[in-house]
Amino acid sequence: MNDITIDDSKIINAEDAIIGRLASIVAKRLLSGEQIIVVNAEKALISGNPGSVAEKYLDRYHIKTKSNPLKGPFYPRKPDQILKRTIRGMLPYKKSRGKEAYKRLKVYNSVPRLFENQELEVLGGTQRNNPKSSYISLEELNIKI
Repeated sequence: MNDITIDDSKIINAEDAIIGRLASIVAKRLLSGEQIIVVNAEKALISGNPGSVAEKYLDRYHIKTKSNPLKGPFYPRKPDQILKRTIRGMLPYKKSRGKEAYKRLKVYNSVPRLFENQELEVLGGTQRNNPKSSYISLEELNIKI
């Protein structure tokens, strides 16, 4: 099994990071062979009007078919799983290369005790640029949906 150890993993802080920018950088690094742990996923941000973003995510959960309402697609509701699914969307996850890269990813809502004393990396270019723009955190999105 491909277990992630602290020694060879990069620990990335997702606090105040835009999830699209964060996901694209993390996906590229996963494909290059790095093992990555993302912490503070619930504090990551989605840019846009909070009401319309929440409505878009809420609409995804009501997709059903008449023939079988148990068929997918199934979308995650937890903040860490939303971020992980966003990163998966930027990987070729149906191919062996993408599957292996996806296995090297771990995402946590907060900072686990195991990583409290570790140095957290903040990715440049992922932080919000304009404080006047509208954002919604994954934690707030989780409450609304």
